[in-house]
Amino acid sequence: MEAQKKSAAKAKNAKKGFNAFVVILLSFVISICFYNFVLGAAGNFDEAGHPINLLGTMYLGGFVVPIIQGLLVLVIILSVERLIALGKAKGAKSVDKFVKELKAALEADKIEEAKAICAKQGGSIGNSVLAGVEAYAAMAKETTLKKENRIAAIRNALDEAINMEMPTLQQNMPLIFTNTTLGTLMGLFGTVLGMIKSFQALGQSGAPDSAALSAGISEALVNTASGILVGALAVISYNYFDVKINDITYKINEAGAVIVATFENKY
Repeated sequence: MEAQKKSAAKAKNAKKGFNAFVVILLSFVISICFYNFVLGAAGNFDEAGHPINLLGTMYLGGFVVPIIQGLLVLVIILSVERLIALGKAKGAKSVDKFVKELKAALEADKIEEAKAICAKQGGSIGNSVLAGVEAYAAMAKETTLKKENRIAAIRNALDEAINMEMPTLQQNMPLIFTNTTLGTLMGLFGTVLGMIKSFQALGQSGAPDSAALSAGISEALVNTASGILVGALAVISYNYFDVKINDITYKINEAGAVIVATFENKY
């Protein structure tokens, strides 16, 4: 149907409009600049090169620090993008108000008005329900099929429309999910490297090198904390947006149930 083609086109355009590779690259460029010019600033160290604040201590975390920070920036950017995208997916007005207006229009046999309501609502909800309304209009004129077959056709149209919207709703979610594990693993990797340096300092003949020992411990702790932060933020972000997507899908099904129920009562 025409509405389904429009939905597919919008989903395709949405994917083209967001280049994940560019965002990943930008995240790590920001992270490297922050690591070198903010954490590595001369004011964060004394004359002997020892850190005098938390920023300097983080700098001693080594090359793993900008990697973890890049993942953190990436999670933040993707979370903001999903927040905006899913907000638009709900449409222009309250879903409850939208469903109420849609039901009233269908019960009054104002099909064009119902289509206009869907178009005005917009977003994934409006696009999907519009496909159901068009199927409703087509099946209302269909007299050769049994009632249950016409109802099944309306439900199929709604299901197909939802399936076409799902790629748009779930876009970038795999990247956020990947960071739930990757952030923690990178933190663990940095921790192991820091502990190796610490044991090397302890294993030297004579008195242990206190500066090397301190640097190794700092590297381990900084990377541990940073990795946990990235993993925790990614988990929170992923679960939050997963609930949002499920809620939008539920609202579409709710509106679809109203369309089917109205058709059953009228025809």
